[in-house]
Amino acid sequence: MVRCLCELKTPNKHNNRMLRKKWRVNPQGDIQLSISIRKEHSSDVQSIDEVTVAAFLEAPHTDHTEQFIVKALRESGALSISLVAEDEGNVVGHVALSAVTIFDGADSWYGLGPISVLPNNQSRGIGSKLMNAVIQELKNIKANGCVLLGDPNYYHRFGFKPREGLVLPDVPAEYFQALLFQGDLPQGIVTYHESFSAKG
Repeated sequence: MVRCLCELKTPNKHNNRMLRKKWRVNPQGDIQLSISIRKEHSSDVQSIDEVTVAAFLEAPHTDHTEQFIVKALRESGALSISLVAEDEGNVVGHVALSAVTIFDGADSWYGLGPISVLPNNQSRGIGSKLMNAVIQELKNIKANGCVLLGDPNYYHRFGFKPREGLVLPDVPAEYFQALLFQGDLPQGIVTYHESFSAKG
């Protein structure tokens, strides 16, 4: 929800005019640029790669292969949904969705990630915009559910939580979370697409 729309004047280096840039203020009083969320275009591929590399550069608990995962998903046709966050024509964030398989044979389940926001644009609500948009896309395609691996303190706000019986091996159970849209909760080991093993 947006409470008000403010403006900030910044000089244009090309003709020295003053341009008015729109800023949004969320209910917590945080000022953020107006960001649009849209589906990936073919011209976004390089920008998505750069955003992903930058977002995970200093991140703990990663082997820094996220950009290779996104590329492999795209090239194998397994990138089910790919959304970008755009600020004045520049890609500043990205989220990927791909189908997962579950031991009990449940279908129409998806894995969310990687999700990336440029470091200097983090903590401005862009990740939340991407999350809300991709959840809506999942509802649009009548998905049964979605899983992700991440900080439960963050993803809980979007309805994700650990689910007993739904397992991703070799990770702490509290970090593997699911969001159920419809039907029964599946049971068993979850397997991501083979692209998640991409190393380069």
